[in-house]
Amino acid sequence: MSSHISESRPKGKMRRSPQSPILSWQTVVLLGITIWLSCSLILDVVIMPSLYAAGMMNQSGFASAGYSIFWIFNRIELVFAALVLTGVLALYSLLRPVDRLGRWAIGVAIFLVAIPLIYTYALTPTMSALGLELTPFALTHQFPAAMNQLHRDYFGLEAIKLGLGCVLFGLCYRLTAEAV
Repeated sequence: MSSHISESRPKGKMRRSPQSPILSWQTVVLLGITIWLSCSLILDVVIMPSLYAAGMMNQSGFASAGYSIFWIFNRIELVFAALVLTGVLALYSLLRPVDRLGRWAIGVAIFLVAIPLIYTYALTPTMSALGLELTPFALTHQFPAAMNQLHRDYFGLEAIKLGLGCVLFGLCYRLTAEAV
């Protein structure tokens, strides 16, 4: 008869290495940033320009349709921003970096959460209110001049979001690369 030494851990459960939670949170953060910024670029570079080229901005119902599109997308952005912030906080908690790299990542992630909050509760409602047709018998529909400033604000925040997203991507990659 052969002697069999039984293991002390229950069957079916594997022992995780200490780096496993770090790599999991790194994956969450990097994948979250990538999906979030990719969807944002598709909306800004493909969908909205094609709607503009099709002449939809001249339609009377474009403001309500645009509000519906951005209402959904802004909520999705908030979910991704919260996911990224949670991942950065988890990485910081697991790694306990001694340098400023982790604090910079948290600051950038908090600022990235602020951008979709601005979109959701300030820019989108204001833009849709300016674009609503309140005189149904008007012959022409013109956008107010304030709408151009709001579009500049929106695209300025988009550029900041894209830049900070790339910075956070690099920070989280470096943060975990130094720990592993």
